[in-house]
Amino acid sequence: MKINTDGVLLGAMATADFPMRMLDVGAGTGVISLMLAQRFPLAMVDAIEIDTMAASTTRRNFERSPFRDRLTSHAIALSEFEPKAGYDLIVSNPPFFLGSLRNADSRKGIARHTDMNFFDQLLARSKQWLSPDGYLQMILPTSMAARVEERAFLDYGLALRASTAIRSFSSHPPIRQVLFLSRATGPEARNEAEFIIYDRRGVYSAAYRKLLGPFFLAF
Repeated sequence: MKINTDGVLLGAMATADFPMRMLDVGAGTGVISLMLAQRFPLAMVDAIEIDTMAASTTRRNFERSPFRDRLTSHAIALSEFEPKAGYDLIVSNPPFFLGSLRNADSRKGIARHTDMNFFDQLLARSKQWLSPDGYLQMILPTSMAARVEERAFLDYGLALRASTAIRSFSSHPPIRQVLFLSRATGPEARNEAEFIIYDRRGVYSAAYRKLLGPFFLAF
């Protein structure tokens, strides 16, 4: 699970006001962390990954990057991680096949499958670790996004501040939702947007090329 569309979209879309500390939960091989380090040149990024082989690859990628001094890889489960300080931005491209048949490859199974316990952990720790103006941002299948949004607000006091619906084509229904959550400290306007990946089959949209242009050598 090296690079995927969900990950690069989140890495390019995730944002906060002048973040100084960021956390990537389920970092895989570190692509999102590297993108965040490129976009926010003053920020420190922690990346946690339960799969030791993936975390080892993340560490090598960090060491070979121009952002190496601001990136730290942790081969650890979310439930065991204890940060040194809070975060202005927490991001996750989490496993999302709830209750479905697991992949025979055990490592891909970890990367792709989860249950609501993972989201409970992520939401609880985000509530604990986020700075007062900090954000938790995730990319999820549309059907799961509403469930996680409701859980975040009712059980953890994290409110949806913005969302972006991701469509493959303009005529297709959304396939992913990027959620922007923060502490529910008062009324705040919700910004709803949409993003189209392709103009037509095999041809990326201008919006996609503009968003990913700073990261993809092919653009």
